[in-house]
Amino acid sequence: MNRTYSHPSTERIQSRVHIDGIARRMLLVLALAVLILPLLAASALAQEVVTLGANLDQAQRQEMLELFGVTADEVPVLEVTNQEEREYLEGLVPDEQIGSRAISSVYVEILDEGDGIDVQTQNITFVTEQTYANALVTAGVTNADVFAAAPFPVSGTAALTGVFKAYEEATGEQISEEAAQTATAELVETAETGDEIGDKEGVAELMQRAKEEVIRRGLDDPQAVREVVINISNELNLDLTDGQIDRLVQILIRIEGLDIDVDQLENQLRDFGERIGISGDEADGLWEQITTFFKDLWNSIFG
Repeated sequence: MNRTYSHPSTERIQSRVHIDGIARRMLLVLALAVLILPLLAASALAQEVVTLGANLDQAQRQEMLELFGVTADEVPVLEVTNQEEREYLEGLVPDEQIGSRAISSVYVEILDEGDGIDVQTQNITFVTEQTYANALVTAGVTNADVFAAAPFPVSGTAALTGVFKAYEEATGEQISEEAAQTATAELVETAETGDEIGDKEGVAELMQRAKEEVIRRGLDDPQAVREVVINISNELNLDLTDGQIDRLVQILIRIEGLDIDVDQLENQLRDFGERIGISGDEADGLWEQITTFFKDLWNSIFG
């Protein structure tokens, strides 16, 4: 019995090729989605946030935004009130130093894992950049560029509140009350002691080194912590009074109780001489490169 074999028609072959082509494109699109969607989800949280002192006038607000290199429609802009500043500062600094107005402003950019903390200041007269960085690590802030500034000279103690608020907004992470209060106390005590002896940078370095040693060794005995402070202050040629040493010891014991990872502590602090962020023109160029890449990729898939 003769069997007749039929060959696929040209239309069927073309249809199958067409379907196979669509399937391949769908797979490519799905693959791109798998790669891109996590990035989009991560970018749902702001990478840059600005906090402005609530008592700045409109011209001063604009001055701060221009200094930070952003506009109000590009990044979230939050306000920090004098009452919010007082929540952390009352009892740590004289009432007249807190004042009744919120002026200090802050720019925070979240960086990649492992980039550490970098701090820049302008018109901040009382708190050094390293003192800010030390306090931020104590609070649990990681991988961030921070710019604390004001339109005219201010002490800068209140700016830490703005950093906390901006960091929480940018990351969705909550800074614990104890960590924030301890970090604020560290910032104030470090700044005051440095001001008293006339060596703010030296006391900031003392606190950084003492904190690392106290946490690494798990020291919570006041006498043992005191020995660490005295040894390091002698190495740095810092002439501290017994009262000043006692104040720093109390802060270090509080810090040790926060269960901070010493490796993270050491890795987060880096050279403060680097400038922060990228300019607006550079950011626009970077975004243009990204969008061009995906347009070219889409065209190569779909013609």
